[in-house]
Amino acid sequence: MSKFLTKAGLLGSASVALGSMLWSQQKTESEPVASNSPSSDPNLSTAYELKLVQVLFRHGARTPLKSIPDVLEAQWVPSLLEPPPHTHMNYVVTDLQGGPRPPSVVEDGYRKNILSGGSFPGQLTTMGMQQLYELGERLRKRYVEEKPFLSNTYIPTEVYVRSSNIVRTIESAKCLLAGLFQQKQTATVSILTTDAESEILYPNFHGCKLLKILSGHRWAELSTLPGIAADLQRIQSALGIAAHRHVDFVFIRDDMVARETHGLPCPPALTSWRNKVEQRAVDVMCHIYQPSKRENLQLCVGPLLHQLLDNMEKKLQGSSSASTRKLFLYSVHDTTLIPCLMALGLFDMRWPPYAADLTLELHQNRQTSEPFVKVTYLGQDQLIPGCSGVYCPLQEFKQALSGYTLTSDPYRSLCNSTGLPEP
Repeated sequence: MSKFLTKAGLLGSASVALGSMLWSQQKTESEPVASNSPSSDPNLSTAYELKLVQVLFRHGARTPLKSIPDVLEAQWVPSLLEPPPHTHMNYVVTDLQGGPRPPSVVEDGYRKNILSGGSFPGQLTTMGMQQLYELGERLRKRYVEEKPFLSNTYIPTEVYVRSSNIVRTIESAKCLLAGLFQQKQTATVSILTTDAESEILYPNFHGCKLLKILSGHRWAELSTLPGIAADLQRIQSALGIAAHRHVDFVFIRDDMVARETHGLPCPPALTSWRNKVEQRAVDVMCHIYQPSKRENLQLCVGPLLHQLLDNMEKKLQGSSSASTRKLFLYSVHDTTLIPCLMALGLFDMRWPPYAADLTLELHQNRQTSEPFVKVTYLGQDQLIPGCSGVYCPLQEFKQALSGYTLTSDPYRSLCNSTGLPEP
């Protein structure tokens, strides 16, 4: 496990790129809305004016980070990565100030290896591009067609696009925009990124020393947890993976999901283990993030949650250029969505599927001008614990997140410390 952590740390996140299952996505989307996820009341929604939309979305289907060792390898041929013509948009990748794109240590790490078949690890596939295009179409239906909130065409003053500095998330943002605006644009899209040291769009093991230390301890503990350790030994034996190989459920799941999503063969012995792998991979992430301990989620997504709230405040104040934005798009990862969902009290112990979206809408009551927040996940309204309704008063929403948000200075101070932060 320590070898895994070291490798993940070098890549910038442990791991910024983890898989999801197509069948899991279909299962989630086909189920009825749970009692804590009430559907919108059309009459209720007319009482509110939509002011701002912020969408955190996972990239689409991709090649695995690495193949399960000692088993039948899938062939990840380059033809699986060809962009569909309808996903094209004119775009440029910059730093946060509009300058040249920063170097990407994460992407450089992927490019040092080649999967069987000739493709690099962690690359967005044709299927993944289509998934994001379809998410864009869903957002178009809601915010352009049903509710005339956004313009029919991409206008840079309306839309802010931020991505982690990794090719699959950058390409995912482009594909979503193609679906949202049907390839119509008044200007070249600017997709903003930053360097690995200062990234807040995923738990930053590269740039936050304390997070790396704490996570290193928790990864090491996995080998002492009876259920997880015993199951890992059993699946290694069932698959014929040599005992000296360093594998874990997260990476086994990653390769398994990528194969299944793209219709590529899985090792036959893995079929009977599918549900257990899914369960144990989630168990591993819960152990790593430890949502019961506030400071862990603070270090993982505290600055990002603060940014989302700050965008809302600036919109309401109307005192900066950011106040003219109507849509903030954040192209992120499953390792972003999981701790965000935990902080919101919404994590359902299911891995976020490819192209999963977590959307925060800012509304104002038409009569009182009081601000409200409405959260949806996978297109379904969510009731946030601590909120009095699906339309959650902004002050209640801020209070619900108050234990997890962090501004940049306290975050940097915690990251540079070597002991546990104060509770």
